Parts: sequence; structure tokens; C-alpha cells
Amino acid sequence: MRELSIFCDESGGEGGHSKYRLVTLVFHNQADSLENHIRTYQNALSAKGLPDIPFHASPLMNGHDSYENMESPDRRQLLTHFFIFQRALPFRYRTFAYKRSEVQDEVIFTARLRKDLVVLLGDNLEFFQGFDKVKIYYDGGQGTVTKALHAAIDYELSKEAILYKDASPIDYRLLQVADFICALELTAIKFDNHEITATDERFFGYSAGNFKKLYLRHIRKKRL
Repeated sequence: MRELSIFCDESGGEGGHSKYRLVTLVFHNQADSLENHIRTYQNALSAKGLPDIPFHASPLMNGHDSYENMESPDRRQLLTHFFIFQRALPFRYRTFAYKRSEVQDEVIFTARLRKDLVVLLGDNLEFFQGFDKVKIYYDGGQGTVTKALHAAIDYELSKEAILYKDASPIDYRLLQVADFICALELTAIKFDNHEITATDERFFGYSAGNFKKLYLRHIRKKRL
């Protein structure tokens, strides 16, 4: 039985004040093992004396939570190592981005996301129909995202999607990847709109061209 895992993360959730709302889905064929990639990543961190902290972009960049007592150079190294790690992983992804002002109402946001998901599934129907079972890993943080995911998958694929609401980035590396991609895609939007902050510049540099060359073009190769 072929199983597809979908790992979901969002940026700028409901009730927030950020200018943009992003939802990233990471698609993984469970037949493709991650074990060797994870071991290589852990060894690379150990060799540099860096801790294997579950990756979370915003706290890392701002020095909060588990990163509170880490110096900025070490946090930049963690980001670099995670970027190298995810580049080698077998997955595809898609990010949906919206201006908050256009989806302020949760009903509108759910409808927009569901529509975009249906289009994505329809455009890649052969890929998705190659799997017998779909598993969604999401912490259920936004009920609107959960509703849109189920509605789109049930409608377009005509198969039941099993939702794991207790999914935690601590347990699932690909949830950490979804978080990282959200951060990269948001940074790309901010570069395009000249909204880059000092924190963004500290981790990704001042140049939009360098950011796209060093980061964005590599991650976009995995875009579904």
C-alpha cells in the first residue's frame, strides 16, 4: 500500500497581526526513507558542537524559546545546516500565500484555501492518485486550515484523509521543513515588496538577488 504523508504548517495565523498568511504543505512518499539524511544532519550538528533543537524559524531568528541563550552566529549556523539538510530530503511542497487584508474573514480564507487546494490536486491528479492512503500531519492550530484540507482532499481525490492532530515538530522532521519553507517563502514576499526587517537581513543578507540565488531557487526546485 502506497501512503502519502502531508505535513502542514502556517505563518501568520488567524487573529494575528502579520501582513501575510501562508500555508505550506510538504508531500512525502512514505516509501522514501529519511533515516540516513537525519543521521547525516545530526552528525553535522555534533561535529560543530551545535544542539539538535527542533527547527522553528521565528524563535531561531529572534533568539526566543529554545534558542534564547544562543548567540546569533550559532543560530545562523543552525539555519544553514537545516537548509543543507532539507535540500537532500525526498519531498515536494506547495505554499499558498495571502494578504491578510484580503482574507480577514475566516470564511473567505477557508474558501480561498480550499479552492487553491482543489486546483493543486486537480493539476497533479496523477501524482496524488498514485497513493492508496493520505495522512495529514498538522497540529490543528487553525480550524479553518483543517476544514479546507479535508474538504479539498475528500472532494478531489474521493478518498478519506486521516488527520493526526497531535503531530508535533519535535517528532516529525518534515513539519520542521514545512515551517522552514514558510519562512523562506515569506522572506521572498518581503524582499519583493521591500519589507525586509533587520532580523531578515541578519540571516538572509541585504540582497534580494543573493537570497534568491542562495536559498529560494534551491527550495523552488521541490515545488509541486
